[in-house]
Parts: sequence; structure tokens; C-alpha cells
Amino acid sequence: MQLFYSPDYVGAKHGFDTTRKSGWIAESLTNRPIDGVQLRQPEPITLEHLSLVHDIEYVKAVQTGEPVDLAESQGFTWDPALWRMVLASNGGVISAARAALTDGVGGSLSSGLHHARRDSGAGFCTFNGLAIAAKTLLDEGTVQSVLILDFDAHCGGGTADLIEGDDRIWQSDVSVSAFDHYSNRSNSELLDVTEAADYLPAIASALAQADRLGPFDLCIYNAGMDPYQGCDIGGLDGITADVLAEREHLVFDWCQQRSTPVAFVLAGGYVGSRLDQRALVDLHRLTITAAATRRVTA
Repeated sequence: MQLFYSPDYVGAKHGFDTTRKSGWIAESLTNRPIDGVQLRQPEPITLEHLSLVHDIEYVKAVQTGEPVDLAESQGFTWDPALWRMVLASNGGVISAARAALTDGVGGSLSSGLHHARRDSGAGFCTFNGLAIAAKTLLDEGTVQSVLILDFDAHCGGGTADLIEGDDRIWQSDVSVSAFDHYSNRSNSELLDVTEAADYLPAIASALAQADRLGPFDLCIYNAGMDPYQGCDIGGLDGITADVLAEREHLVFDWCQQRSTPVAFVLAGGYVGSRLDQRALVDLHRLTITAAATRRVTA
């Protein structure tokens, strides 16, 4: 399985989980390899790709740092390496999607995607690589339909806005937090979960809804670990590492059984008072392990 990562993913000076954890995970894969996983350099995203979903004024602000309030609208202090970071990490989503279409499954250690809007960043997300990757492959005719599974703790309101009206894309979104909440759209369904006992049934429901609407040529999976009960930003008591491991098995088994190519990215998960760096890395490794052991026939 090809898993995309570049040191540029962690190049920005702003120190925060979204700008650092991919490096921690890449290091863990060197020290504790997962069978079948090969780290690869992604192709950086281009201005043409970005313009599919983002206003050029916003793109230029992130590139130059001016105006600063727009360049930092995702919540990060701007520096020149931020531009290289988001080009690489969003390019990794496209690279993972192309790998999935060839190999059945692919991934990128990208995060910070699903809250970004057309004309600004939000919630630690600068550009929305989920929407960019979907629209890139659709517009070039590589695929005809895309499913976006968003199982971050927080709602994927940015993605819902960016894909609204594009009936080639369907988003199934399961959230345990009200951040970036949105009303259901013609091509996005949001399931809110407030009790841990309802979490895996909601995941199954989202997949069942995708069955009713599919088949899909590609699944892009935003695999957040912030629903974990020890995560201070989004966690829900009762959602344990075992629950999240079962979630990953449900997702990749679903894709395997339907021969749906799947590309995954990392999404949320944050070090805090009840979650240290090693434990956060191990949570994200659940996704990589589940993907690597479930080869999907494209």
C-alpha cells in the first residue's frame, strides 16, 4: 500500500498537531513498520487544482501572507513554509486517490482539510483537499462518482459547502461535536452522535446510505481520531481505541466487499491532558493497519 508523506507536511513554523503529527507517524513507521506499507513522496498540488474549489484571492493570501487575517484564517501563524506545507499535504490526497484507483487502497498522512471554505480557512484547515481531490478526478474523467466518508469528531461543513450541487459527489458525515454543523444537503448527510453506544451504529447507517446511493468509483475517507474519549478537542466518553479500531474495520471491509477503491487521510486527533503523543500516533496507526490488511480490488 502506498502511503504518501513529505517533510513539507511538517514544514510550517506553527507548532500544532495538524502541522506536526504526520512527522510523528512517519517516524513511527520507520521504527515500527506496518507490513505492506510503503512511504512515497506526493506530487504537490497546483494552482489549477486549488482553483477548482478556492477563490484565487484566498489562495494568493496563503501563498504570500497578505492580507494576514486571510492567510491565517485557519488559525496558524503564517510563514513561507506554510504554503509549501499545504501544497504537499493537499497534493498527497490526490496522490493517494490515484494510488487507490491503481492498487485498490492508498493513503496520505495529510490532515487539516474538511473545514476549509471557498474563500477562507477554518478550524485548522487551510485548503480542502477532500473536495479538491474529488473534483480533480471527476473533471478529468478518471472517475464518474465519489463518496466522501467523514468520520472526524467535528462536522465537515466546509466540504458540504464546496460540493453542494455537484451530484457526482456524496458525503456521509458522522459527528460527535457541533463544530462546523450544517443542515443536510442534497448530496451531504450528517449524523449527529451524542452517546458512545450509538457511534458504531451511526457508522453502519452511513455506510448503508452509501449502499443505497452507490456504487461509487472512489471513496475518500477522512479518518479522524478525535472522537476518542481521551481527546480534549472533540472526544466523547465511551469511544475507546477498540471502538475506533472496529470503525476502521467496518470502513475498509465495506470498501473491500464492494471493490470500491479507497483513499484515506488522517483528520483530527490532538495531544492533551488525557492523550499523549505516542497514544495519538497509535490511534492513527489503526487506520493505516486496517487499510494495509484489506487490499481492495480496483
